[in-house]
Amino acid sequence: MKIICIGRNYVDHIEELNNERPLEPVVFLKPDTAILPKKTPFTIPAFTNEVHHELEIIVKISKVGKYIDKKFAHKYYDEIGLGIDFTARDIQNNLKENGLPWEKSKAFDGSAVIGDFVPINCFNSLENIKFELTNNQRIVQQGNSNRMIWSIDELIEHVSKYFTLKKGDIIFTGTPKGVAKVNPNDVLEGFLNDKKLLRLHIR
Repeated sequence: MKIICIGRNYVDHIEELNNERPLEPVVFLKPDTAILPKKTPFTIPAFTNEVHHELEIIVKISKVGKYIDKKFAHKYYDEIGLGIDFTARDIQNNLKENGLPWEKSKAFDGSAVIGDFVPINCFNSLENIKFELTNNQRIVQQGNSNRMIWSIDELIEHVSKYFTLKKGDIIFTGTPKGVAKVNPNDVLEGFLNDKKLLRLHIR
């Protein structure tokens, strides 16, 4: 399986990091070694002093597809959930300043937290889903899929031009504002339409 991530898909997050709004989705990958095993705490790596949480709606691909038209994209997934894209922000900023790829800051071991999934037939619309992250029971991120620059189906259309999508692949669809540093002993909890889909201890 592969993890396909989308950057800069919420205007408020673009603004909080002083980035330029892209003309098309920003795409990067995480290897399968980035997946944090279930019920395993996230350990802050020794190589960074500033790991940020980025809560995202995630999509699990259900069948193989390539060059998928937006109008058929809904046929390629039947579950969505929540994930955290952990980012070594200090490393990323240094890489960006030098025009280098982001992988060391985004794709390190344990940087992809994958929570539980919910069947899409549980939602009236995938374009009006609220989600939030709490840190030690305090809300730190709130978002809604209606604030995405590119919808889930538009992302699938775009990504499938470049990568064959396979069953089990995961797409991280971007994070809203509120990204912030995590510290040892933090407890992160993610909610999708008020349903808790992930809980994570930080070490």
